[in-house]
Parts: sequence; structure tokens; C-alpha cells
Amino acid sequence: MPSVYLSPSLQEYNPYIDGGNEEYYMNLIADAMEPYLRASGIDFRRNDPDMTLSQAIADSNKGNHDLHLAIHSNAAPEGSAGRYTGADIYYYPTGSNGKRFAEILQKNYKDIYPEPNNVDIIPTTSLAEVRRTKSPSALIEVAYHDNPEEAQWIRDNINTIGRNLAKSVAEYFNMPFVEP
Repeated sequence: MPSVYLSPSLQEYNPYIDGGNEEYYMNLIADAMEPYLRASGIDFRRNDPDMTLSQAIADSNKGNHDLHLAIHSNAAPEGSAGRYTGADIYYYPTGSNGKRFAEILQKNYKDIYPEPNNVDIIPTTSLAEVRRTKSPSALIEVAYHDNPEEAQWIRDNINTIGRNLAKSVAEYFNMPFVEP
């Protein structure tokens, strides 16, 4: 049975524009993924909100996972809050199938994101969660939480995002996607 490590954001300190925080909403998305993964025959493990990023990476690496998915929401640079939109999907450019997974995420996410042409994949060597995990990995920034419209879109689409991400995991594993 294929296995994915789900790593929703640990950034409780990262507030949403209208209340709540990144850790809270990304955990709701991971919660929404679980029934779809179970129904599709995909095993999973999750980080714990009390972990540090290094602990979550170590936890992922000690398991026998075939994939690592970090789930985040984004914020614009200081002075530009509320002005950005888009979804960014990061992958480590060498040594794994992270790019293939990022491409699957991008293709599927365009089906639900309000601005499909604003869903990008970006290679990175600086993000620890894609650089230091031993399994192929990707980090998705689902939308901008400092933009009121984007933050509300996240809140209104928790299950839709979770279903979409689970569908991408199933597609990566060449497994049929099954509704729970």
C-alpha cells in the first residue's frame, strides 16, 4: 500500500487576515484529505501541530513513506499584504519524482482554483521540507491568507481543496481515486 506523509503547516503564529491562522486551516485541509486517501487505499501519517519543522521532517524520514506533501497558505512580503493572489507548488529539482508530483498537483489544482493561470510550480533548493525529506516531496501554498478574498476562498473550500490534493496523491501513485 503506498504511503504519504501529510505535513500541514506548523505556523500557528501566521495569522489569517480575518481571524484564525495558517496551522489551523491547513490542518482542516489535511483532515479533509483523510477519508479520500483511506477510500483510495493510500496509507498516510501526519505531523503533529506541536512538532517543530525539524521534528516533522525527521518523523517523515523515519517512516517508509513514498511521498511527502507539505500543505501551506501564503502571505505577501511586508508592505504588499492583500495584493497577491495565486497558488505556488514547490519541489526539489534533483534526485526524486518531486517535479512529477508538483506537475500533477498543478494540473489538478487548476480545476478548482479561481485563477487557473495563477497556479505555478517552482523548483527550490532552499525550502527544508522539500530539500531534506527522503521521499519525493512537494510543498503547496494553496492561496494567500493575507488577501481577504483568498482567505475566504480557503475557508469556503476546505473539503474541495482536501479532495483535490488527495486526488493528486492517488494519481501520483497510479491508484484509482475513490470517493469515501
